[in-house]
Amino acid sequence: MSRKLCLFFALFFASVAFCGEQADPMVAIGKVSDFMKSAGYYFIATVDGDQARVRPFGTVNVFDGRLYIQTGRKKNVARQISVNPNVEICAFKDGVWLRLSGQLVEDTRREARKSMLDAYPSLRSMYSEDDGNTMVLYFKNAVATFYSFKGEPVEYRF
Repeated sequence: MSRKLCLFFALFFASVAFCGEQADPMVAIGKVSDFMKSAGYYFIATVDGDQARVRPFGTVNVFDGRLYIQTGRKKNVARQISVNPNVEICAFKDGVWLRLSGQLVEDTRREARKSMLDAYPSLRSMYSEDDGNTMVLYFKNAVATFYSFKGEPVEYRF
């Protein structure tokens, strides 16, 4: 790992350690969102009957004080989340990984869909806020834990 990156993560984890037992939810959401975006892709695990299902995702957006992801309503993942909203995400970058668990709640507001698509304009070739297929979901009762082999885990709740 480069010296600059080591310094970044040292400062990142040091800032987390001084946030107290429960960081401000917006600070926590910002740190989680920033990490997921910098990782580029993350994997989301859902439940399909008695079988775990994992697939890559790449969207993350902060809107109205909540952390959102996006999918298509016609996909199996959307059906799985509607049956069991408990999910877990794992993202990894430069020796640090994030595990984010919680329940996903669909936000049916057009503004939420538009915010996501504005943040990811490349998705507009497949989705629109008015297509009936674009589905945005936010995390509720989230627990985000950052891990590395070089330090203690750092946990946020929002």
